[in-house]
Amino acid sequence: MTKESNDRDTVAREKRRARLLRGLHLKQSVGVEIGALCWPLVRRADAGKIIYVDHTDTPHLREKYREDPHVDANEIVEVDAVWGMNTLHEAIGGQYVDYVVASHVVEHVPDLVTWLRELAAVLKPTGEVRLAVPDRRFTFDYFRRESGLPEVLTSYVERARVPRPFCLFDHCLNAADISTAQAWRGRIDRASAKRHHTWQGALHLARDVVENGTYHDVHCWVFTPRSFANLIANLCDMDLIDFACEDFADTVRNGIEFSVVLRRSCDRQYIAESWRRMERAANDVTVGAPFSRARRKLKEMTVGSDEAAPVARVTGRKYDLDPIEPIALPPDFDPVDYLAANPDVLDAGVDPVLHYMHFGWHEGRPIHPPPAILTTERADVTGPK
Repeated sequence: MTKESNDRDTVAREKRRARLLRGLHLKQSVGVEIGALCWPLVRRADAGKIIYVDHTDTPHLREKYREDPHVDANEIVEVDAVWGMNTLHEAIGGQYVDYVVASHVVEHVPDLVTWLRELAAVLKPTGEVRLAVPDRRFTFDYFRRESGLPEVLTSYVERARVPRPFCLFDHCLNAADISTAQAWRGRIDRASAKRHHTWQGALHLARDVVENGTYHDVHCWVFTPRSFANLIANLCDMDLIDFACEDFADTVRNGIEFSVVLRRSCDRQYIAESWRRMERAANDVTVGAPFSRARRKLKEMTVGSDEAAPVARVTGRKYDLDPIEPIALPPDFDPVDYLAANPDVLDAGVDPVLHYMHFGWHEGRPIHPPPAILTTERADVTGPK
């Protein structure tokens, strides 16, 4: 790679980072980045506190990617928290954070619903999730179908820990080498595209999952911006998650990804309308069809002109739309500690768990007293009087 091309890549990465992190107050915030590898969006030098989370520790990641030509194993970040058989909240020590970012991760998780719920569980009331998501139409998922609600729900009720056979089959039978530029021009020929796997290989991987529970890393889920908005809207309608689409950036020409900002909300109508807006705004003009570029440009110019979308919530600012209760109690919540840390709750004689769920979390109350108080008063604090 020449110095000029390397410089261009560096500039492109910085522009992408600025776009995905726009509005976040990194120096004043605590955040989580999932699956950063050697390309962290949030660098330690730029953040007040950033917690790098992955499925294993740094030495094992470096060994795993040692021979991968696309990953500089020596530059993989130092992982702070391993998220595996535990919950994300447990992995990061019961903390609540201002934001979670994940670039090209959501499509890999075997149980999409539980993954999103665990992200929600670590957010402060004003917290955000920022996702960069590959667009099927311009990646090796070109010939795959968009993921639907039935398979997502199946993985959820099964509490899938590894990609299910239907994901493996769709990936192995349809993933292929394609040119993004050609995809944008609509010139991909199915018959001549080189597949990543054979059908024999697909059967072997599926049997390995069923018989041995082996994890095979594939894109479990396949999205376009519109299909993503529709799927998440359905999950919200079912009360499985309560994320609203706070912001959305469509796939740019010759690009391969779109991005979404998710933020929890207590207003079901606001949530539903936010995903409908994203679905309408997402460009669905068929690439390669006659006059597709002109129609795409026309839609970009006219979308939203007939409706007044509400102003998005400002990052970090409190709103009445914000959630009232946490998804779950912190993993280290102790009622005795909570009463010791909040003597007014003890004096009021209310249940510490109910108080925390309905008020304490939203007010940002501590769940543990300072060490000095903990050692001197814990024995005297036994519950409501």
